[in-house]
Amino acid sequence: MRVGLQLPWYSFPGWPESIPGTLRQLAVAAEGSGFASLWVMDHLFQLPEETGWGGAGEPMLEAYTTLGALSQVTSSIRLGAMVGGVHLRSPGLLVKAATTLDVLSGGRAYLGLGAGWYAREATGLGIGWPSRPERFRMLEDTLRFVHHAWSGDRSRFHSATVDAEEPIVVPSPISRPRPPILIGGGGERRTLRLVAEYGDACNILVPDPGESRAKLAVLRRHCDEVGRDYASIEKTSLIEADLRPGRRTAEDVIVSIRAQAEEGIEHVILNMPDVHEPRYLDTFRDRVIPAVRDLQPTPA
Repeated sequence: MRVGLQLPWYSFPGWPESIPGTLRQLAVAAEGSGFASLWVMDHLFQLPEETGWGGAGEPMLEAYTTLGALSQVTSSIRLGAMVGGVHLRSPGLLVKAATTLDVLSGGRAYLGLGAGWYAREATGLGIGWPSRPERFRMLEDTLRFVHHAWSGDRSRFHSATVDAEEPIVVPSPISRPRPPILIGGGGERRTLRLVAEYGDACNILVPDPGESRAKLAVLRRHCDEVGRDYASIEKTSLIEADLRPGRRTAEDVIVSIRAQAEEGIEHVILNMPDVHEPRYLDTFRDRVIPAVRDLQPTPA
């Protein structure tokens, strides 16, 4: 079992001055603790207050700028944005940003992408908020474009939502055959179908018991329908790991990770409030990661 860490907030004591140093320390500590991947939320506003993350008045950093900085203080941990709404960047800018991260990190980048859901950050910053059907059209076109551009094909790419005259990507990514494309979301009709057609990894968001198993069964059916090797897709999920006093214990987190392995998940990514407190990463280094390292996923 691979265990990843998502950094969900930047409200460190003393922000904004404390943010750069705290992030560097967290990245170094996460790598040293045995985490396989490090993620930041690809949002422009902090999530709404009702989600428990404080709302738009709390700090939020642009994802690829942040990951570029973290790439320079780490050497082995994989890096990714969880996950970029397709409307936030033009397809050409997105592929250049992800390629730049891959090059600067020495081939450690994921490209995380989804249809998006957070209207306020888009309208608030004047980016625009297409309808849900239009965002899904954009998502499929962008996925097709990324495959085209990363294949080295410089011929014009034209679709309903993307028109790129010269998709030149130089330098090309270091990852081979390309940085893995992670598609976030569990929609059974569209999203998981796009994973089967274009994705290298899926991410199931905070699943209820049994949900990961059910979603992966749907993904397997889509793979069968399109002739895709189901085993070639990395199965990930995002779960909460709140170790603050009175919340959850290390043993609780171990049980949750084991349950995800039993449902077929290969890579569990954790959201951890107060992640800047050193004792929490120490707990993962000393107790959680050693306890789950040898877990093998149960086939869905």
